Amino acid sequence: MLLTGAAGFIGAHVGAALQGAGHEVIGVDALLPVAHGENPVAPAGCRRLDIRDADALAPLLAGVDLVCHQAAMVGAGVDAADAPAYGGHNDFATSVLLAQMFAAGVRRLVLASSMVVYGQGRYQCPEHGPVDPAPRRRQDLDAGVFEHHCPVCGHEVRWRLVDEDTPLRPRSLYAASKTAQEHYALAWAEATGGSVVALRYHNVYGPGMPRDTPYSGVAAIFRSAIEKGQSPRVFEDGGQMRDFVHVGDVAAANLAAAAADIEGFSAFNICSGQPISILEVATALCDAAEVTLSPVITGQYRSGDVRHIVADPGRAATVLGFRAAVGPRDGLRDFAFAPLRG
Repeated sequence: MLLTGAAGFIGAHVGAALQGAGHEVIGVDALLPVAHGENPVAPAGCRRLDIRDADALAPLLAGVDLVCHQAAMVGAGVDAADAPAYGGHNDFATSVLLAQMFAAGVRRLVLASSMVVYGQGRYQCPEHGPVDPAPRRRQDLDAGVFEHHCPVCGHEVRWRLVDEDTPLRPRSLYAASKTAQEHYALAWAEATGGSVVALRYHNVYGPGMPRDTPYSGVAAIFRSAIEKGQSPRVFEDGGQMRDFVHVGDVAAANLAAAAADIEGFSAFNICSGQPISILEVATALCDAAEVTLSPVITGQYRSGDVRHIVADPGRAATVLGFRAAVGPRDGLRDFAFAPLRG
């Protein structure tokens, strides 16, 4: 099996789980400085390789029966100048990988996708039922109006669980690149008769998560602030709902996907199934660390952020047999003391 992104936060956990289950794993990673710091060194069992280099990639695919593709530039993006990096590392790299898989006769792919492909999620109006509200307006966000409203009556709407049949409507550079990855993989599967299992990770956290960078997950940003003796700064009003899934569960989902006998292209939400607000995450980390700090609600917002995105875990449970074992409250309590990578 070839594992890309093997030195990354998620990739390292996936690689350990695959090897623990008896898989022979060839690990590769481009070791991007934004994720691994300046002058990174490949960990044991992983070789430095940019999968956009087709000549270097091709020999590693000989005899491989499955590719587990975790490599990606992550985060929502700092600004529009990041677009070429996302397109190059996520989309062009995936297209090279798929072409080389075809040339080598490899017909099975497990693809690390993301909840971000769903865009702003799903909503329900008390009067008009399921609705698709317009994207939030800057003037409303500046005024502290963060919730979506019904496009028919203007009433505030409530979030609904997002299932895998929800239309893909990316709202950030990263989301656009992950959506494109899925589209390339779907087209590849149909053209070659190959199998693709796309795992749409929700908010992944756990030991080994990168520290506070512009591309870090919010749980690591809160953790880093607490370590520095600073109150976690919560954007908007903290009521944003998410699904936080432990990296150990994500590794287990990859094991399930590697064992699955599925034809064509299939996508699955990988989540805990236990929604939690961003303010609750910050509060849980403060409480677990037993500090006198409390989260600070800033009212600030980031362009492209969505209000609520909460997953339906049903399909992964039914088809893959995957159910998360770690609830967010227990997992966040442990995460308050877990080692992070510099």
